[in-house]
Amino acid sequence: MSTTEFNIKNIVRKNVLQIQPYSSARDEYVSDGSTMVFLDANENPYENGVNRYPDPQQRRLKSVLADQKNVGVANILLGNGSDEVLDLLFRAFCEPKHDNIITLPPTYGMYTVLATINDIEERKVVLDRHFQPKVSQILNAIDENSKLLFLCSPNNPTGNSFSEDKIVQIVENFKGLVVIDEAYIDFSVEDSWVKRIKKYPNLVVTQTLSKAYGLAGIRLGICYASEGVIEILNTIKPPYNVNELTQQRALERVLDQEKVTEEVGRILEQRNALIEALKTVPFVTEIYPTDANFVLIKVDDANKRYEQLLKHGIVIRNRSTQPLCEDALRLTIGTAEENTQLITVLKQV
Repeated sequence: MSTTEFNIKNIVRKNVLQIQPYSSARDEYVSDGSTMVFLDANENPYENGVNRYPDPQQRRLKSVLADQKNVGVANILLGNGSDEVLDLLFRAFCEPKHDNIITLPPTYGMYTVLATINDIEERKVVLDRHFQPKVSQILNAIDENSKLLFLCSPNNPTGNSFSEDKIVQIVENFKGLVVIDEAYIDFSVEDSWVKRIKKYPNLVVTQTLSKAYGLAGIRLGICYASEGVIEILNTIKPPYNVNELTQQRALERVLDQEKVTEEVGRILEQRNALIEALKTVPFVTEIYPTDANFVLIKVDDANKRYEQLLKHGIVIRNRSTQPLCEDALRLTIGTAEENTQLITVLKQV
């Protein structure tokens, strides 16, 4: 979809367009590093490292991410985990009891949860047997009230990436926002869609520091989109949604790309080793292709095998309740020692 065909004001909620965003003390005065006496925000004046409010726009962290991703700072929104970013998209663009979203099961469960919380109809178009989008059926499910379409690629729980051609067809034919959830992109051989946000103004890409960066505990989600989309989201986000400790830890980690790359490399090596070992387990009937830090397998009896592993001190995910995932177990890639323990138990049971 070209820039001339897409107007953000046509899909944003009318009441959101009228909001005057809250202006915090740290929005009104942005420090340039000079020594100042801060008496503007009713803070405790005694320094302990976190007595001051955090930067509401996370400028230092965004600057690093902008350089690394080759986008503008104005193309980035940071949230308290990707879940907050996704929720902001619902609240900004979906009118309760009126609009709808499109999801492609089996997929990340929070899309459904957020749709329910925000009272938005969810239209589900199940993936094909190769876990790829059914483009024609997706386009047939769309109407004038379809505001968000979620593509999780690499997909959770299946692990595969979606075909580039299929994604292009969807983005170019959907008049709402196409949200590509790239939580696992750092483990993939495919390129991120962040590089295409300038070409497609209706494209939103979400990423996280929870997976490859090993920072699940700090809750830091990232949204890359056009300046228009980011401006709308900034209008409704809480003023201090990313705390000071999270900003500090995230900045430290994203600046150490060498360490992140080394850890991702080890995870990919272990992924390959685990897949080879799984081929020798008699009750594993299928190993699905993966582009993530986990592998989905089909077994003879998922409930039975899940309970057996649990009794041996190993926790995995039973995904059998998901469409197309009958008797499927999802195995996260652990350390070499953890993977060895997993395979040993699988062969014992």
